[in-house]
Amino acid sequence: MAVDKERLNFLARKAKTEGLTEAEKAEQQALREEFLKGFRQNLYQTLDNTIVQRPDGSREKLRRK
Repeated sequence: MAVDKERLNFLARKAKTEGLTEAEKAEQQALREEFLKGFRQNLYQTLDNTIVQRPDGSREKLRRK
């Protein structure tokens, strides 16, 4: 499920200008968590497909610590 970025941005702007209700705060937190989950997943996929080329010409995939 894609994050509704417009709604998340709207809530962020509203929080700065007039404040949020408790329901809006909960919605904002849920949207943030969903956004971060997708961001991290995308980042891990990118790093899993990254290959480092050393100065000697050897190549190796990145490994997780």
